[in-house]
Amino acid sequence: MNVQTQIRAAEPVTTEHFDVLIAGAGISGVGAAYHLTTQCPGTSFVVLETQKTFGGTWSTHRYPGIRSDSDLHTFGYRFKPWTSAPIATAAEILKYMGEVIEENDIARHIRYRHTITAAKWSNETNLWTIDATRIDTGERLRFTTNFFWMCQGYYRHDAGYTPEWTDMAKFKGTVVHPQTWPDDLDYKGKRVVVIGSGATAATLIPAMAKDAGHVTMLQRSPTYFRTGRNAIEIAEELRRLQVDEHWIHEITRRKILFEQDAFTRRTFAEPEGAKKDLLAAVEAVLGKDYDIATHFTPSYRPWRQRIAFVPDADLFHAIKGGKASVVTDEIDRFTETGILLKSGKQLEADIIITATGFHLSANGGIDFEIDGKPLDFADTVTYRGMMFTGVPNLVWVFGYFRASWTLRVDLVGDFVCRLLQHMKATGANKVTPELRPEDHNMPLLPWIDPENFNPGYMMRGMHLLPKRGDKPEWQHNQDYWAEKDEFPAIDLKDKAFVYG
Repeated sequence: MNVQTQIRAAEPVTTEHFDVLIAGAGISGVGAAYHLTTQCPGTSFVVLETQKTFGGTWSTHRYPGIRSDSDLHTFGYRFKPWTSAPIATAAEILKYMGEVIEENDIARHIRYRHTITAAKWSNETNLWTIDATRIDTGERLRFTTNFFWMCQGYYRHDAGYTPEWTDMAKFKGTVVHPQTWPDDLDYKGKRVVVIGSGATAATLIPAMAKDAGHVTMLQRSPTYFRTGRNAIEIAEELRRLQVDEHWIHEITRRKILFEQDAFTRRTFAEPEGAKKDLLAAVEAVLGKDYDIATHFTPSYRPWRQRIAFVPDADLFHAIKGGKASVVTDEIDRFTETGILLKSGKQLEADIIITATGFHLSANGGIDFEIDGKPLDFADTVTYRGMMFTGVPNLVWVFGYFRASWTLRVDLVGDFVCRLLQHMKATGANKVTPELRPEDHNMPLLPWIDPENFNPGYMMRGMHLLPKRGDKPEWQHNQDYWAEKDEFPAIDLKDKAFVYG
């Protein structure tokens, strides 16, 4: 019997009740706790976090150079100004989150080293029963709650995704996934191959290139990047004028969001023009003689996959300076000393890093039941990417791909607090999203249109996610600029909400 089976088999010895239970103390969970504290005073709630501290991604990911790939003026919360460079290190983000927790007395609500194993809804009691285990002591705990707020993110934290390549076991060097980075990895003077070309690779490579002998980015196909100074000119100017930081934060957020919206719309309306501008910024560093067509020109239009921001073009300067290089090819198999490519070329390596993505997780590894029957989220239809048909009193925070994740944390926070207040005012004990009569002939589609957005981890895990409809209410459209107006206008008396 494995450890997880033992955890699930044992009966908890204590039960506590809270009005709201939040899963996760990452950027979403801390934001949810803030909104409950400020918008729903008197609401009892607890935050259960598997890790030993807050922060989620910014705590568990420890690879060299880890930083945000979107600006902190929008990745930061709307209610707390960000006062440093827009692209921030994990340590800076954790400091910021720690201040939010301290300033709003949230720490007393968080219980660390608590992992949730099961969540069971009863229509008889109108309660969720949450089973959890204290990892540090092995104690089995049980909670009941009126409302379950899932803020655990969208991927497995315990292990990243690494494809199974032929003869991996033959390699005599070290293979590492960034998500489980060993603290004692010595890469000084070593030959390093980073497989992948997403935001993680773009972060790792310039950070490692300073000390490694050489770093090679091995990619099957190119990725788009944006470059620029790690600074926002309008924020710098307003600080020189000694404007209040809250004003600076709001003005800067609005400017960034306006420009992001304009760029996103351009990638749909004028994809070739947007592509030309992105590639011109790369050429400005690497020069006209560099083979940008092969190594940095994707086959898809911009924004069908996430575009990482490369601050001060550090990735491209590492390549230009000879400390890093790019190989665009496919892997045939691993060898004792590196990787044999399908072109016949051999890449020699001491360390191979598989920056190859995540395992998508729709349910946070939790066993869900509704009235004793197992719940498969893939059998549900999503209400605006946060609630699910047939699942009462539950909200999941799933952020944006083309804008900062936290923008949706704030929108969902406002919605949940408004919903809880509405239920209290009307005496409702539960709310369940259901298709309205006019929705029953609606086509049911995958969670997201692959023509719209299609990163590998989404395509691999699409079967795990709820379905979407072809109406705005029944999908997560990934459009912050529409949702910022739509969410406050959601009619809580709409027939999509069935109260009881």
